[in-house]
Amino acid sequence: MSLRLTIAALFLAAVAPAVEAQSVAAGFQHRVTQDGIEVGVWYPTSGIPVRQRLGLYTQDVVPDARLPKGRHPLVVISHGTGGDFAGHVDTAVALAQAGFIVAALTHPGDNWRDNSRATRIERRPPALSATISYMLKAWAGHAVIDPNRVGAFGFSAGGFTVLAAAGGRPDMTRFADHCAQHPVFFVCTLLKAQPRTLTRVWPSMTDPRIKAIIVAAPAIGFTFDRAGLRGVRIPVQLWRADDDGILPAPFYADAVRVALPKTPEFHSVPGAGHFDFLAPCADPATMPQLCASAPGFDRTAFHADFNADVVRFFVEKLRR
Repeated sequence: MSLRLTIAALFLAAVAPAVEAQSVAAGFQHRVTQDGIEVGVWYPTSGIPVRQRLGLYTQDVVPDARLPKGRHPLVVISHGTGGDFAGHVDTAVALAQAGFIVAALTHPGDNWRDNSRATRIERRPPALSATISYMLKAWAGHAVIDPNRVGAFGFSAGGFTVLAAAGGRPDMTRFADHCAQHPVFFVCTLLKAQPRTLTRVWPSMTDPRIKAIIVAAPAIGFTFDRAGLRGVRIPVQLWRADDDGILPAPFYADAVRVALPKTPEFHSVPGAGHFDFLAPCADPATMPQLCASAPGFDRTAFHADFNADVVRFFVEKLRR
């Protein structure tokens, strides 16, 4: 069975029996914006969660639960190339249980159903900003969001996305030298499969509503130099997988770390591969290329610590 058919068959599988009630549960909604962008929304609520299959993953949520009272910070999530909104479901649930509203989008033209525009990475930051606008204006629960406390989380191509939305301006002509030296790297084989014109000029896509970002294993970090990231003045938490075979050091997370004008909160993860930043899969054997970790690396245990650091960072940086 193909990757797309396998995920489609799993995507909205039956809900399991209810699990034990939690003091703060995560509500969940699946929506499509007026721009046609698919969005998963998580938020703090009360009630008895049910275990729900979501693509390769599971989540314990209260579907379409009542909205919380008060005003809550918003975190938007941008997935990697060929992913979708569900890839960081455990992180979204952890944030919702900590009091955040979370919105994860599926990037049009760069997802597992349709990756025909995967190299048109300049379309990603506007889609992220459109999702923020939807949550602040059109989402039925927009009144419970504090528009002055917005953060963004991005993995892989999503890491690049949130850097660009936070003020980063890449030099895409750097691809030429990079791919001449490393033609078998993933980003270079993708560009060969989907050629595009690469220019030095990058229009400003800064979204001033974003006040803090978390960047995990950022794609094409080598396109940023100090001049390209001088506009990123907000707090940054940066993660590197030390055994990343997709975006290997020192060309990606390390390049971003060096170029940022302010020292980020940096985390390196020994033994982790690129896809270990994705949520633990319900059945790793279903899609081992995404779900399987290296021998000795416990993705579930890592995510317990990872999610705690993600929550702590946003709590600190998005205070009232």
